[in-house]
Amino acid sequence: MSKWQKVFSDNQEYRAEIVKSVLEDKGLKPVLVNKKDSTYHFGQYEVHVETNDVLLAIKIITDDINF
Repeated sequence: MSKWQKVFSDNQEYRAEIVKSVLEDKGLKPVLVNKKDSTYHFGQYEVHVETNDVLLAIKIITDDINF
């Protein structure tokens, strides 16, 4: 099994979903990880990609996505 690395995190789920969708559109296979605590509502939503795709994913995020 390949290793995964975090390339984006935010406390707003919709932003993480946007990043995931853009990465999917570019041919990557991102995974959304919910690290938000359901009781106290703190934490982050994280987008992870395979280790081989980290640099490409970061470039796509910085070049193509503006919040």
